Amino acid sequence: MMAAVSKPLHVLLIHQAFVNLGEAGGTRHAEFARYLVAQGQRVTVIASQISYLTGIERGAGHDASAQPEGLRILRAATTRGLHRSFFHRLLNFLVFTFNSFFIGLGVKNVDLVWGTTPPIFQAATAWLLARLKGVPFLLEVRDLWPAFAVELGVLRNPLLIRTSEWLERFLYKRADQLVLNSPGFVEHVQGRGGRQIAVVPNGADAAMFNLSTDGTEFRERHGLPPSAFLVLYAGAHGLSNDLGIVLQAADLLRENKDIAIALLGDGKDKPALQAQAASLKLEQIYFLPPLAKTQMPQALAAADACLAILKPVKLYATVYPNKVFDYMAAGRPVLLAIDGVIRNVVEQAGAGRFVPPGDARALAQAIEALANNRAEARKMGRAGRLYLEKHFDRALLAERMLGIMQETAWNKPA
Repeated sequence: MMAAVSKPLHVLLIHQAFVNLGEAGGTRHAEFARYLVAQGQRVTVIASQISYLTGIERGAGHDASAQPEGLRILRAATTRGLHRSFFHRLLNFLVFTFNSFFIGLGVKNVDLVWGTTPPIFQAATAWLLARLKGVPFLLEVRDLWPAFAVELGVLRNPLLIRTSEWLERFLYKRADQLVLNSPGFVEHVQGRGGRQIAVVPNGADAAMFNLSTDGTEFRERHGLPPSAFLVLYAGAHGLSNDLGIVLQAADLLRENKDIAIALLGDGKDKPALQAQAASLKLEQIYFLPPLAKTQMPQALAAADACLAILKPVKLYATVYPNKVFDYMAAGRPVLLAIDGVIRNVVEQAGAGRFVPPGDARALAQAIEALANNRAEARKMGRAGRLYLEKHFDRALLAERMLGIMQETAWNKPA
């Protein structure tokens, strides 16, 4: 039984890629932090001054406003050129790890240190700070790193692989509490020494997405065809996202003028994708800039269906992508080119269509099928919204996370 909580928690979160609600990118931690402080807790975040998505430095005073009382964000300096090469990315991670440690030493009266991976190096900072402060270490696993990097061929150096795998096992074994954002990670983490495991999955804030929101103005502002069946992808444009398959599907659909595809977001592969689309003269493909989370409801309201896609890599069967839950919260049918545990969610909810990853023809056929039956597409969207409200609403998940943090902080020795 959980002991009575005598005072509010002060949680220290080390998260290089922390994203505010007013920025583009995943806002899981910003939403959790806001829930925690709304419940009377305090949260201090140490994050990078460089945006992980764009590689652009945040301006002075970036965090000075719009933060609720009890939430403080400290920025650690790191190197630029995050997306220039693997070396520059690794250097960026290591410099943040070093600088965030010294900033963390100055944060007083902490009850729990919250580490998150990837990048895995920042989790080492969180572990060391927890031990020096004599408080529990909660490690949140959002990605199976370095396994994903090895399988994608991003991490190839044998010494780096062995070192990274050693660090992964070290952190899993020493975490006082592990929190995984997908049930698909449990076997991997247990196999590397993890104990005290809880699952707090990705989800979405249903209240942020009003189903009566009209997307007409968004279509007009971005030059999107007003009556076409619009498929929207929202997220990173990188190696894992396999957006070249989307361009191939668009090529197969070029004769169907009633279908349009919008790719919203940014990433190092975006210029190459734009060049490829121009070379193929794909007039129904639209590239849109990244948007802050607060602007996503309008963007998704403009779509008739939404796309989630990853490369056909075996380990991706373990993931719960954030975007799928945003799509469901917005009441939009999901075109899912990802197999595994997230497929189970979409199919149990009746929220969309599964497409075999890496199959452009199957994707084109699925898009055309939904475009030819818009009533069925709307029905799938409504089913997804109802399922999300019951199982994956952010408020429910944040309440679960707070309970885990309280039990870890008050009942478990560091």
